[in-house]
Amino acid sequence: MDPLELIAVTPADTEGIGAALAPLLRPRDAVMLTGELGAGKTTLVRGIARGLDVDEHVASPTFTLVREYRGRLAVAHVDVYRLDHVQDVVDLGLDEIADGEAVLLVEWGDAVEELLADDRLRVELVGADPTGEDDTRLVRLRAVGPSWAERWQQVTEALDGWRSNR
Repeated sequence: MDPLELIAVTPADTEGIGAALAPLLRPRDAVMLTGELGAGKTTLVRGIARGLDVDEHVASPTFTLVREYRGRLAVAHVDVYRLDHVQDVVDLGLDEIADGEAVLLVEWGDAVEELLADDRLRVELVGADPTGEDDTRLVRLRAVGPSWAERWQQVTEALDGWRSNR
């Protein structure tokens, strides 16, 4: 299955992509977010949270490591950027948050990919302008595992407004 490539011209577009993706999330889903510092990972999470009816302000968990939110589903927003060892991630007990029913959104997830569920959504955010003067982001989604493969058509339809090859 080919990755889905999207264009987010503004941070509001990045948030909109997250909000459009949110209705397709299920308890125990893992979403791995990758991209450089400032690429829009937390902005995407804000959109997902909004789409899941989270009322709280969503902030980067860089220093707290894990932020939990409650909306239509429990959400665990994790940032592993500051963790030095795989064991540090294991010690967080991510599979126990919300009795294991939380949607897991992991920033810098590529660093701990082997610890995440075999069934996950990989989201890579990349600045389209190498000078950084433009906020446009390329957002690539890739389904990993059977549950995302079965939802892939729904994902494609929900995010059609941002497709880069329309």
